[in-house]
Amino acid sequence: MINRFSFIAALVASTAIGASAASAHHPGIGGIGGAGGIFTIGAGTLDQGQFAFSAFVDYLRLKQLSDPTLLANIGKDVHGLQTVESRALAFAYGITNDLTVSLRLPWVRRTGILEGVQEDPADPATVRDRGTTSGFGDATVLGQYRFLNNRVSGTQAALLFGVKAPTGATNLVDPFGETFEAEFQPGSGSWDGLFGAAFSQRLTPALSFHANVLAIATGTGTQDTNLGNRFLYNGALAYRLFGETAGEPHSHSPQNAFAHAGHSRMATKAPMVAAPHGHVALDALFEINGEWHDKQRTLGVTDPNSGGTTIFISPGLRLTVENWSSYVLVGIPVVNDYNGIQATPTWRVLAGVSAVFGP
Repeated sequence: MINRFSFIAALVASTAIGASAASAHHPGIGGIGGAGGIFTIGAGTLDQGQFAFSAFVDYLRLKQLSDPTLLANIGKDVHGLQTVESRALAFAYGITNDLTVSLRLPWVRRTGILEGVQEDPADPATVRDRGTTSGFGDATVLGQYRFLNNRVSGTQAALLFGVKAPTGATNLVDPFGETFEAEFQPGSGSWDGLFGAAFSQRLTPALSFHANVLAIATGTGTQDTNLGNRFLYNGALAYRLFGETAGEPHSHSPQNAFAHAGHSRMATKAPMVAAPHGHVALDALFEINGEWHDKQRTLGVTDPNSGGTTIFISPGLRLTVENWSSYVLVGIPVVNDYNGIQATPTWRVLAGVSAVFGP
């Protein structure tokens, strides 16, 4: 059986949390899209008329800043942050065999927002626990146009393009009556443009390589704040542990067209000549997920304690049964290169379920 769930990567990527703590304040970009890994977007697309959805959770744990660090940086826009969680629904539709459009709708929660304060010079400085923020985030629309699809060599390439709309909440207030800064609001209040490319290559009948880059041009949003441009880069190896591979018999129906590509795509009906476990497949994945985040600016003033680079190594598994797929990815940071003083990520988990329907 050919796995159509490879396209789910674009759905997931468009709504998952950014790879770095520098972008931890706002969920990252990606989609239900193309063949590939779980966070890595491959070049595959849905067939014309196919519909896909994904529901998933992306959880990022950060190393909280210590009280002495917060107290030593009062008035310098230094904040503690413990976790960022994004729960999202994503939908995709195959307009043609080579053009897919996806939509992601996230709900975002942040915990452990701390700040050093000293309201009166005569009083001792204290660390204020400002609590949590939660609410619906910004909606993202991502298009994926595949301009290369060589079924003989298993090579595919696609362009990525889209927009993030300011649909999320931007007016949350902490228990002390103060409005949370823009970076802690569920929404950004800005219109952002997305531009990138994706690539997929079959290496063997059971092994495939996928990669993508995605640039996010960020506009100015709530509180006259620009949260900073971003550049995401991902690579993934996907290995079929069991289930049909590119070298096994399959039908030539549209659902099974990606059999030649040798990578995981959303599960379809079983081929006319099915291999053992034809309705079930298990993929092991190994990803590298990186992100550069520019410094944020408020009223034109740059925040020195913002922006930076993070790179994760991320093993994962994807189980496909018929047209349903479940997946989990665990990320461990190997590079945490930040500007100034910021909370840094210690680990992340992304898990969810997806399905594809249609011809």
